[in-house]
Amino acid sequence: MSSELSFFDLFLQASLLVQLVMILLLLTSIVSWTFIFQRSKALSSANQEMRKFEDRFWSGADLNRLYQELSARKELAGMANVFVSGFKEFVRLSKTVTSAEAIMEGTHRAMRVSLSREVDYLENHLPFLATAGSISPYIGLFGTVWGIMNAFIALGEVQQATLAMVAPGIAEALIATAMGLFAAIPSVIAYNRFSHQVEKLESSYVNFMEEFSSILHRQTLATSTENRVREKV
Repeated sequence: MSSELSFFDLFLQASLLVQLVMILLLLTSIVSWTFIFQRSKALSSANQEMRKFEDRFWSGADLNRLYQELSARKELAGMANVFVSGFKEFVRLSKTVTSAEAIMEGTHRAMRVSLSREVDYLENHLPFLATAGSISPYIGLFGTVWGIMNAFIALGEVQQATLAMVAPGIAEALIATAMGLFAAIPSVIAYNRFSHQVEKLESSYVNFMEEFSSILHRQTLATSTENRVREKV
């Protein structure tokens, strides 16, 4: 391609509206890649933290000691946060409520709230990637249509048209579509990949929440049975 048809020259020769479309798509692409790197790092960290916590939890560690260790941390995330929220509420209700069902209902509610917050964090910026992947091709197509329309309008004002006269206008218009695809394709791929990872993490969190609830429920029933035996004695 000659220097007359370089990307920079075509951008400068394009109409103001097409230039604005290109700038918008370039900014969208930059923001999308920024969010892609952020979400990739965050989800990778969440997976690592989940595996570490599961290894610690299912190793037979004392729940009270594990709770104290995690509570001493300044920042908690993921499954550890669900555990701390549930166990904290369980201990609090166990001191004031005698009904096992009420204790477990309150504990489960606290873990669901914590779970919802964790999922919201994991899904952060994903709506932007979905939106960018959906509308970027259409924005680029709009710039292309507008550019080609202007090219044919200018072509109609001359008596003898040549390919050299038409090519620059069509090329600068098609660049908008190319930029739209360049912004959309990575966003769509990243959104699908991250959404699948979030679903897997959420499923793991929910499974842990149910298993942990079962452990606490058995502990509550055992405590209630011991109290009844002591009262009879």
